[in-house]
Amino acid sequence: MTATDTVLTKARHVFTKHGGMLRTSKVIRLGVHPRTLYALRDSGEIEQVGRGLYRLSTAPPLSSPDLVPIAIRIPRAVVCLISALAHHGLTTQVPHAIDLALPSHAQIPKIDGIPLRVFWYSEPSFSAGIEVITIDDAMVQIYSPEKTVADCFKYRNKIGLDVAIEALRTYRERTPKPNFQAIAKFAQINRVQKVMRPYLEALL
Repeated sequence: MTATDTVLTKARHVFTKHGGMLRTSKVIRLGVHPRTLYALRDSGEIEQVGRGLYRLSTAPPLSSPDLVPIAIRIPRAVVCLISALAHHGLTTQVPHAIDLALPSHAQIPKIDGIPLRVFWYSEPSFSAGIEVITIDDAMVQIYSPEKTVADCFKYRNKIGLDVAIEALRTYRERTPKPNFQAIAKFAQINRVQKVMRPYLEALL
């Protein structure tokens, strides 16, 4: 085995060890020279799936080709609103973009080929109710069903009050053990408890 073969084998192992997909900056931090990375790309062994994001060509197809690149490229982002409702099965809406929450004043991210709709959350709302799920070995942050319902009422002027009401009603109907106390807590954090109170009382 030549020195070049050894370097390429090491680079392949780095990708395999980290789930088959990595950002350019992380690949380099893990000891892979940019020249080696581009050699793997030019040979077709890895493919570019976004700006500065590569994955092994032999890796299984992504089950979520939108959320996984976002989780890797924008690790602070939290899937929210319509996208979170869709994941939790709480809406009939079809998301035309990925709804993401970012801390106030965060830089607007860009990912090639994936339409994003960014919402800036202030604390403590941003950090409240985050769940971490694993999709294709990537850690994806998403708001819990209860937090998402409260968020929909907070952003009702942007997504529609009808969407928020549908989410609350569907949550009650489809959740085996609905936690209305949690919804009330998140409503308080979001300062929409007065807005939500009549809708919660109608369901209880």
